[in-house]
Amino acid sequence: MQQPSDIRKIAFLGDYLPRKCGIATFTTDLRCAVAAEFPAMQCLVVPVNDIAGGYDYPAEVRFEIAEQDLPSYLRAADFLNITDVDVMCVEHEFGIFRRAGGQSLCWRCCANCRCPSSPRCTRCCASPARSSGA
Repeated sequence: MQQPSDIRKIAFLGDYLPRKCGIATFTTDLRCAVAAEFPAMQCLVVPVNDIAGGYDYPAEVRFEIAEQDLPSYLRAADFLNITDVDVMCVEHEFGIFRRAGGQSLCWRCCANCRCPSSPRCTRCCASPARSSGA
């Protein structure tokens, strides 16, 4: 017999539909699959916007990040902490979470998030050249 999970809330951080990109499609599909498999679990989304006005997101989107705005990532971490999420699932590729000049912004959110299963973002903060063999 399987024990019930202590996980009550999962936050999905990354691009999300209706933004048109593969990561948005994957994150949306993953969130929907987890929500269908575990209906008692709250699955919220924190998408990254590449346009100033954002997108017309569905109800599961609870906070939005402006892609090139560092304070937006820090506010997202505050939101995730206040919301008391148990797990943060980060979906990324090297074009997302980057400022001009290659500085990674994702780690700012992750490093400031206090959820028990907060990722440490080793893959998305490394440069593509350094992490290509992993």
